Amino acid sequence: MHRTIQVNIYPGDEGWYVAEAVHLSVVSQGKSIDETIRNLREALELHLDGEDLQELGLYRDAPVLITMEMEPLHA
Repeated sequence: MHRTIQVNIYPGDEGWYVAEAVHLSVVSQGKSIDETIRNLREALELHLDGEDLQELGLYRDAPVLITMEMEPLHA
């Protein structure tokens, strides 16, 4: 089984972005989208370190699928 790690990124408070894994207990944040994704990858690595990935349905370096909620564009 090769399960994708699904993540939602959405605007948080005071200009921060929040990244939240859908099926794992991992949440991270950053001031930019790039920083948020970097922080999320680090948080995922730490969270999964020492875990039985096969038991979780994951392979090493499982793909991460990100869905982003953006603030509306102002006309």
